[in-house]
Amino acid sequence: MSDKHPTKRASKASQPALAQMLFAAIQEHDAALDGVARVLHDDVSQVLSAVGLQLDAMRMDFRDQAPGLDDRAAEIQTMLEQVIEQLRDISNELNPSIVERAGLQFALDRLVGKFRKTFSGSVRLHFDAAARVPTAIATTFYKIAECALESAIVRPRCSAIDIHLKRAQGDFVLEIRDNAEADQGDRGKLPLARLLLDYYASKGRVALDIQGGPSRGTVIRASHPLPDSVPEVAS
Repeated sequence: MSDKHPTKRASKASQPALAQMLFAAIQEHDAALDGVARVLHDDVSQVLSAVGLQLDAMRMDFRDQAPGLDDRAAEIQTMLEQVIEQLRDISNELNPSIVERAGLQFALDRLVGKFRKTFSGSVRLHFDAAARVPTAIATTFYKIAECALESAIVRPRCSAIDIHLKRAQGDFVLEIRDNAEADQGDRGKLPLARLLLDYYASKGRVALDIQGGPSRGTVIRASHPLPDSVPEVAS
């Protein structure tokens, strides 16, 4: 008997390979961003800080000979501090390893703040501070949250997104709820966001469950068992 749907089967078979190619491209992109972020944070910011110190030394040396120098130097130092703070913000946004450096709660706080700047609806984060998530799992949770947010805000009628990080029934649980309409594309093909979510979950050995419908939004639940011991955490 001949195969009546060879194209559909080939499409399904190619989806894992497509996800792996996309993930490899994202990793390469993240590595490039990490390099830029390190230059901004470690090099440019330090140079500007050194400029501020030299300016302060010059102010102390010539304040008697140049009336008004104190005020002008103070203005310049304020501008330098603002630029340094902006560079640090940009560095944190670009750096894909923010979870490892600053912890999951800080990383999710910044992620939510980033989306609030452009999203007209509400984005809320509920974080159980007692959930000390191991770094490897935390990194996967962050990637899943980022992908889920990016997917939700572009779907029709999305006005509210809630992110919960908690412990429940012996698991670390990340749950993202939105009220957007579900994707209505070809049922034989997974949306790009779903491919990435599945890939992040499988690489991080995180259980992933996605529920939803056209009229009730989507619930994405990622979970991982609590460890027997306390490993390195990114809480």
